[in-house]
Amino acid sequence: MPQLQDPNFRRSVVLLVHHDDSGTFGLVLNRTASVLASNLCESLGIHWQGETASEIHWGGPVQPNTGWALFDESIANRSEEGDLSCVTDGLFFAGSLDVLRQIARSPASDSRLFLGYAGWGPGQLEMEMSEGAWLVAPASAELVFSVDPEELWEHVLRRLGVDPATLIATRGVH
Repeated sequence: MPQLQDPNFRRSVVLLVHHDDSGTFGLVLNRTASVLASNLCESLGIHWQGETASEIHWGGPVQPNTGWALFDESIANRSEEGDLSCVTDGLFFAGSLDVLRQIARSPASDSRLFLGYAGWGPGQLEMEMSEGAWLVAPASAELVFSVDPEELWEHVLRRLGVDPATLIATRGVH
């Protein structure tokens, strides 16, 4: 929402991956990190077999040197990693080198790599929401993998029935 002053989150779409009493972990879906997947993988001794121009996404301002992946069932089914999380139907999450190696070996269009994350301490996100700083929309694999990141913010708003031009900075639940 317009009243959220933090430039890290201006017009951002954040997928909440985990939320409980200890805090919230999410990934910004509509920004890139200006890092190529091939360069990142090479720095880790992993051979990237995807398109040379594949970009890493910027997951948020917290720990920008940590990596995360969102991917579909095809990668989840191939993974030997036991630490996968299902975020929603057809959308999985992990932060392991094993998953990165699998994605690098056979990059699917339904996978995204991220550096950094968005994090909130206990009660922080709830406070921001009570101030009207965020709109809540249902998560879907289709939004993550099929909508151009440049168009995602407006796409999500319009899917909620909100015209972006009508947003105003005001407190309260929207």
